[in-house]
Amino acid sequence: MVSESFRAIGTEVSVDIVLGENIFEERVRAAVEKIKTIFQKNEKIFSRFNPDSELSFLNDNLGKEIAISKEMSEVLELCLKFNKLSDGYFDPRVISNLEKIGYDKDFKTHDFNSEESKKITVEKIAGDFSDDIILNPIKQAVIIKKRIDTTGIAKGYAVDEAAQFLLAEDIQNFIVDAGGDMFASGHSDEDAPWRIGIESLSDEKLMLQLENAGIATSGIDRKRWTIGGKKYHHLINPKDPENFSYDIKTVTVIEEKTVEADGRAKVLVLMGRDKGLAFANQNNTKALFLDYKGNVYLSEAIKSYIV
Repeated sequence: MVSESFRAIGTEVSVDIVLGENIFEERVRAAVEKIKTIFQKNEKIFSRFNPDSELSFLNDNLGKEIAISKEMSEVLELCLKFNKLSDGYFDPRVISNLEKIGYDKDFKTHDFNSEESKKITVEKIAGDFSDDIILNPIKQAVIIKKRIDTTGIAKGYAVDEAAQFLLAEDIQNFIVDAGGDMFASGHSDEDAPWRIGIESLSDEKLMLQLENAGIATSGIDRKRWTIGGKKYHHLINPKDPENFSYDIKTVTVIEEKTVEADGRAKVLVLMGRDKGLAFANQNNTKALFLDYKGNVYLSEAIKSYIV
């Protein structure tokens, strides 16, 4: 198996490809180089910390019809979809509140903690998201009325694009992983379905078995900080932005595509354990909830994926 890693879209990306008949090392390493360019391209499109990104350009030109890339068009369609299916829990317009609580720079390279007390006022987002994103699929253009942050599902989208490239190259057995958002195709180097561990859980306690599917984990275990003694994290509930819930540490979701898992995982964290688990069962979502005490809660649909 060939394994390589690199940094992109604000996270560590790893690619593991199983060698085999006609899947020799030189060919695989060339494919990995192409995958690097795929992630670099998506970072250039979706980064909210790059003033030259396509997202930044849209946010700087509110109310104007702007021609957009195919990638941006598809991600905005997904944002509208997740907003609707989650009854508004998924809302990219939280960007202004993220900036107010200090998340206005890359988390990896900056420390947001401060002992100084600050008066921070976050606001509920007024109006329907669908009224602020006017997509024109025929012209591949959009009018955005309020600033947005699409990075919530950009990682999952880039993983899927990389996976589709490998499959088009007739490379069938691989994992592409961007900070826990991954697509697992075919079999591992042990000629068996891929086994995926859950961060903060021992592999002896629980693992997931995955084959030709996407998986994503969202949570508050990494991106959290304290300002003047008050705790904050990056997953802001648009329905109740002043309260930062800590009843769930992470949620892991399995879907046909990584981006579909990515969007749903964030929604379930925002809903909290009880409402999120009920929502997952009602919608046949394959979801695993983990709290800070190490307790695991499973939706019915994910139980068949447990090793």
